[in-house]
Amino acid sequence: MKLKNIITYSLLSLLILTSGGCVEKFLDFFPEDKITSANFPVNEDDMDLLLNGLYGQVCENTLYNEGFFAFGVLDGATPNGWNWGNLSITKIGNGQLSATDEQIVSFRWTRGYAIIFRANYLIKALEDVELDASVKSMYEAEARFLRGVAYATLVESYGGVPIVLDAISTEDARTISRNTAEETWNQAISDYDFAIANLDVDAPQVGRATKGAAMAMKMRALLYQNKFSEVITLADQIMALGKYSLFPSYEGIFQLENENNEEVIFDIQYMRGENSQGTRLDQFTGTGTGSWTRGTRYTPTEDLVNAYERIDGTPGKYFESEIDLDNPYEGWDPRLAATCVVPGSYYLGYRFPNYLYPGGAYNHPGNRIKHLSTRKYREDNEADLAPTDQSDLNNIVIRYADVILSKAEALIESGGNVDEAIALINRIRTERDDVKMTPVATGLSREEARAKLRHERRIEFALEGLYWMDIKRWHKMDGFLDGVYPIEIRDHTGGLVETKFPDGYIEHFNLLPIPNSELSLNENLEQNPGW
Repeated sequence: MKLKNIITYSLLSLLILTSGGCVEKFLDFFPEDKITSANFPVNEDDMDLLLNGLYGQVCENTLYNEGFFAFGVLDGATPNGWNWGNLSITKIGNGQLSATDEQIVSFRWTRGYAIIFRANYLIKALEDVELDASVKSMYEAEARFLRGVAYATLVESYGGVPIVLDAISTEDARTISRNTAEETWNQAISDYDFAIANLDVDAPQVGRATKGAAMAMKMRALLYQNKFSEVITLADQIMALGKYSLFPSYEGIFQLENENNEEVIFDIQYMRGENSQGTRLDQFTGTGTGSWTRGTRYTPTEDLVNAYERIDGTPGKYFESEIDLDNPYEGWDPRLAATCVVPGSYYLGYRFPNYLYPGGAYNHPGNRIKHLSTRKYREDNEADLAPTDQSDLNNIVIRYADVILSKAEALIESGGNVDEAIALINRIRTERDDVKMTPVATGLSREEARAKLRHERRIEFALEGLYWMDIKRWHKMDGFLDGVYPIEIRDHTGGLVETKFPDGYIEHFNLLPIPNSELSLNENLEQNPGW
């Protein structure tokens, strides 16, 4: 059974917060003067209530333009995707974001500290509940795992942020200063380390944190800091657990019937229902109900589709090639068919683009790019599509392929064995039943191997939300983005829709601005440079 209890979470919110208004009206550090219950928790059932409420903060119904885990839609801030509408994710991707914008800019901050607050409250509550030491350690480990995820996501987004490890007063919340990025990363690592030491390889319930999940998220945090030798060590330890492997079908990883498969290390659990247990992710990929049906709020770009190789490994340039509309994927990397809907292909029985539909069934006015759509995280059975906002598709935070490619990158960047790194890349290209790409040749230079690794990460995780952090950290390493932008977004007639970063990449977009609402409450918070 999936870990999910929004009703429980709602009750928890009533227990912990005063009834004076919604969460947004409180300081985002949730100071201690808002805690009202003097006799909660008192036993293990109460601790379960707290823990469910903490996991409930990780689940997001809206997802699209706010998500703490924005997943595929965050690719709209990169050359991989385009989001229609005058929204913050769109502006991040085209160089038009300002410090006054809200949505994901403020939501990531608010949600991050909501997770941190609830984790701190749970850890503090353990002091007053009589439980076996091992049980207490498990609760604290799960709380610290999620707190580590929150701090890691905050530092990825904003740089150094205030580190809060206990309840704080309203006065303290209005005067606290930012810690450095290094200090914030170190706090996330410390939380992950505690989780690794105190969690089991198998979770007591599907969807809860495990030793492997803590190790994998720590590995990602180290990768994002270019601590490559430590990445290799941790990747080896994850592999040694013997718990994870590549799922035989790349396409199947993201399908409902294969959730929680052997490749998934940590994901966000959802379930269909009328109490906000579900998500809208299916709607953003074009298989939702109501006004979203067969539409899509974010689309792959031609730049992404052109990056896919042919099966023999030769460069693709899909839209510069002769394409048979009756067999549009023939000869191409099979991951293209699993990720993107291209002209001539079918989706829920309808042929793309809209002028190839029988009867022209598709007519969503907002989706101007009608010749491309998203296929990943779709629902296949049109007769059983989830009602609006009730999709039970899980969101995958990290999977085993990331462990393999992280180790490959770390070997290349740390001066390790290049051929060993190529062998890891080739596992991704050849080990699945439905992806059989020509292996990358050995004997490459380190620079050539780096290019192959970056291509493989882009394709393997396309529209999963990882490319934003990848291109930012690669840009810091070697100016990777200098030759990427500007990128033109065109519709199916060739008309220009918009240009991403028309004057080239803007350096300060590596970080989001600190929300203005936070700066107005606390003069000790300093805005990120450039905003």
